[in-house]
Amino acid sequence: MGVSMKQTAVIVGTLGTLSFIFGVIAENKKPASGTVITGKDVVICKFPSDPTVALGYLSFAFLLLCTVAGYWSLFYPYKGRSVPQSVFFRNTSFVIFFNIALFVGGLAAAMLLWPTITEQLHQVRNVHKNLSYECPTAKTGLLGGGAFLSLDSALFWLVALMLADNTREDFFDEVDEPRKDGDQGEALTSEYEVDGHIKGVA
Repeated sequence: MGVSMKQTAVIVGTLGTLSFIFGVIAENKKPASGTVITGKDVVICKFPSDPTVALGYLSFAFLLLCTVAGYWSLFYPYKGRSVPQSVFFRNTSFVIFFNIALFVGGLAAAMLLWPTITEQLHQVRNVHKNLSYECPTAKTGLLGGGAFLSLDSALFWLVALMLADNTREDFFDEVDEPRKDGDQGEALTSEYEVDGHIKGVA
């Protein structure tokens, strides 16, 4: 049994929400700075144990899954009936929200990855020859901003999905209408032939 549009919408919304939650927690758990330990001609940075890096990568992973699920949900052949992709891109509103969803998702990915990788590098490369080094952490606010953009991206995918649903309905109405008209014509022809046959016999 195939999935329904409601199920794909729930999947996209859930993945976007999880990315948002992990990103916000990562932002809140990030320490303001590390502890400076002065050695002989070097500064050693000691950072508190925190899950920022792991949560940042988790947030990015769920954002990636949300983007893949959002894209897939638009063109999936629901109820076994597929629609050519070119049909969707004739809808101006669909094109606008589709591109916005991609752009916002890409921006969210950059804002999540940049501070996460930076924080990881700070923790790994913690020995510095600059004696005035103050052991900073990743820039504050980027993870939180990326988390909100992840949620926005999921919402834009859902709007695009609703527009795709309208496009599917319009497409199948146009496809099915000639068939219905043809069936009615055949029925009228059959009725006429029967009447004519009966009249001829009479």
